[in-house]
Amino acid sequence: MSFILNIETATKNCSVSIAKNGATIVCKEIAEEGYSHAEKLHVFIEEVIAEAGISVQNLAAVAVSQGPGSYTGLRIGVSAAKGLCFALNIPLIAVDTLLTLASQANVTDGKIIPMLDARRMEVYSEVFNASLEVERAIEAEVITEDSFAAYTETVYFVGDCAEKCKPVLTKENFVFLEEIKFPSAAAMSKISYDKYQKSDTVDVAYFEPYYLKDFMMAPPSKKQ
Repeated sequence: MSFILNIETATKNCSVSIAKNGATIVCKEIAEEGYSHAEKLHVFIEEVIAEAGISVQNLAAVAVSQGPGSYTGLRIGVSAAKGLCFALNIPLIAVDTLLTLASQANVTDGKIIPMLDARRMEVYSEVFNASLEVERAIEAEVITEDSFAAYTETVYFVGDCAEKCKPVLTKENFVFLEEIKFPSAAAMSKISYDKYQKSDTVDVAYFEPYYLKDFMMAPPSKKQ
């Protein structure tokens, strides 16, 4: 019996779940504009462990979203995951954020393209087939009317980019699953368990999130 704690903080959705043998049994999450991860994450961790009726000593591993996504959000999630793994001497599992997002699309054909908002018309995206096999690696790209035009089968878009991308991506075979906006720790459960069974883990000491792009600090506003 394997209990895995899943942590997803790559977007504005602060999400934590406990999974038993790959099935989610408890999940706590909240998506807020203010990115309340620093305040909510450790509370959610304590709550899901308590509601699952286990203790931290029962955890077989901790899985964390590896990005791409919010620099600050990823740092908070990875720091918490590393701390638990160090303290408990258990393995750390890194999960592709866009795979977690794509796995929420319940489709049997076509392509699944998860997109996370970057800035302006730029997104982080990846292309999967309906079996969740990678068909094009992660890219940071500017969306134009020609984006993904090479795909003739049905293309399902998921993520928080519908509002800005839907007016541009208008081909008849493009479908926006607008109800799927954020990656969730509940959707990490099967992915992390599969990785755990294969001993597909990362080095707790040296693992770093996959930011995809360098962090850019906004310039301070000028005082009036």
